[in-house]
Amino acid sequence: MKKIIADREIDVNEEGYLIDFNQWDKDVCAYLAEEQGISMTEKHWEVVEYLQDKFQKEEPLSIRGIKKSGVINIKEFYSLFPGGPLKKSTLIAGIPKPKSCI
Repeated sequence: MKKIIADREIDVNEEGYLIDFNQWDKDVCAYLAEEQGISMTEKHWEVVEYLQDKFQKEEPLSIRGIKKSGVINIKEFYSLFPGGPLKKSTLIAGIPKPKSCI
């Protein structure tokens, strides 16, 4: 399905996750974050970059992995992305929802 994001037509699945990572950029990210009620800070960007790096290396993502990443502690992760931090952060990062997320 298609959705207008940052004045462009973007392919998303039924949950709003980008289908094609190549359509992601900082404008798309900011739009997706705003939809989730999140105002991007430098720390948000660090997390997004970490998630994208893991995705590009085809490494599985999990809360446990985030905790061990050294990028962010788990309490801060939950406060930056409230109400489902891994689901929200991966959506904003333009990558598929991790299998560990329900």
